[in-house]
Amino acid sequence: MWQLLAKPLLGVVTDSVKGFVETKKAKAELKVTEIKAATKLKEDQISGKIKWEASAVDQMKGSWKDEIITVVVLAPCVLAWIDPDLARRGFDVIATLPDWYQNILYVTILAGLGLKGLDKFRRK
Repeated sequence: MWQLLAKPLLGVVTDSVKGFVETKKAKAELKVTEIKAATKLKEDQISGKIKWEASAVDQMKGSWKDEIITVVVLAPCVLAWIDPDLARRGFDVIATLPDWYQNILYVTILAGLGLKGLDKFRRK
């Protein structure tokens, strides 16, 4: 009689243990895969296969900074079509700002566009 009850119960327990072990194995394999991928990415970054810009783009995902800089840079052009005097007055005001603040504006815009842009301006 015990054998009739023990066999099905033993089968259920065995299946549960097998499922638990397989889940643990799968989680461990996932962790190892994630660690290997992170290690490979770091190795590629160190060896120079992945450029700094690609890493910076990943860090700025979801950032509105580039869009705001683009609007600010293009605003005078749009204003020049709508009201050229207003655009000129805006540039006159910017010209009266302290040099250190103007430099901060330049660096901020160049950083938003990528520092490689600074090299292009220096060559000219």
